[in-house]
Amino acid sequence: MKRVKGDKEESNSTSHESPPEVCKKVRKQLSEEPDEEDVQCDLGCDWTRLPQEIVLHIFQYLPLLDRALASQVCRGWNEAFHMPELWRYFEFELNQPTSSYLKATHPDLIKQIITRHSNHLQYVSFKVDSSTESAEAACAILSQLVNCSLKTLGLISTARPSFMELPKSHFISALTVVFVNSKSLSSLKIDDTPVDDPSLKVLVANNSDTLKLLKMSSCPHVSPAGILCVADQCHGLRELALNYHLLSDELLLALSSEKHVHLEHLRIDVVSDTPGQHFHAIKKSSWEAMVRHSPKFNLVMYFFLYEDEFGPFFCEETPVTHLYFGRSVSKDVLGRVGLHCPRLVELVVCANGLRPLDEELIRIARHCTQLSALGLGECEVTCSAFVEFVKMCGRRLSQLSIMEEVLIPDQKYTLDDIHWEVSKHLGRVWFPDMMPTW
Repeated sequence: MKRVKGDKEESNSTSHESPPEVCKKVRKQLSEEPDEEDVQCDLGCDWTRLPQEIVLHIFQYLPLLDRALASQVCRGWNEAFHMPELWRYFEFELNQPTSSYLKATHPDLIKQIITRHSNHLQYVSFKVDSSTESAEAACAILSQLVNCSLKTLGLISTARPSFMELPKSHFISALTVVFVNSKSLSSLKIDDTPVDDPSLKVLVANNSDTLKLLKMSSCPHVSPAGILCVADQCHGLRELALNYHLLSDELLLALSSEKHVHLEHLRIDVVSDTPGQHFHAIKKSSWEAMVRHSPKFNLVMYFFLYEDEFGPFFCEETPVTHLYFGRSVSKDVLGRVGLHCPRLVELVVCANGLRPLDEELIRIARHCTQLSALGLGECEVTCSAFVEFVKMCGRRLSQLSIMEEVLIPDQKYTLDDIHWEVSKHLGRVWFPDMMPTW
């Protein structure tokens, strides 16, 4: 049957389909979801009409290159790409193809950032490989940040020597630009750089009221007087990381003065490059003043010394909370740790030698009542002593990383038995770490 409407003819399809088939077709049309092709079409239209604040939020999760490509989709996305909020955080990755497999920030993009967004930058870091060319590129960028007011700055060398290969005057000149123009710098990480005392004075003169974190390990041109100047003027300093040669009684007393805020973290790297190096001692009274002023501060100490260089350390009470030995350490030194480090929370010993550490571990468990984490590498401990140590510490041992090779079976426990005993005292299942076999 055909019906004529104007010049067109329509077929009455229902005449060829039974009523059940028609009902089934209608129900399917009403209940079915749109075709995938239609959905993609609708989403394509909607993407261009997304509110700018949503596009901005999405852009913040995109890698820089993807963000730049997305900005070419439409005018709205391009406007979002240049919004100031998107350029407050930025990490410049400066690598040479011949010395690094990491992707570098494209030079054209760096030029665009300096031209259009330098005044928006607030939280900036530079990740630089070992090449002098990359370090020079970082200094060239720093020298152009004359219109920005940074809150944080980090210079990260992924491998040495990097910044240390630059002429000191060239690096200092670039860094001074940031110190002078950033009146609200709160965090500065400049490890392994040729920063010096005069540049720290410039930092203090312009940012003394805002500086809260300073990391400057392995900065050989800074003297104890230079870091003392920072502590004397930056009363809001809460976190400090430096090499041991910069630590002094005067610095601890300055950090303990009434006008200084409570320090939260103090990290000290004790490093010896050549055997036989001599180290000065810190007075017990200076440490006591520090603890009285900031009773909850964390003292983190990394030791990379030879065994005969530990003379000045741990002879008197030391308020260290996190202690890491990166080289072999003697039984005598670990025994002194057990006697004079009552605030110890974490202990990591990479190597010791061939004599078991039974007595030293028991002493540490007895006197270091806050210890909650232990790591042992190339050491030896009898299974019985280790079980006794765990029993004395109990469930406060939240982290226990012991290589299986460390544990020596004895008459009381075998390696098959020990994990049951240790698990019982910890209140959780525990196994020694296994050396991977490739």
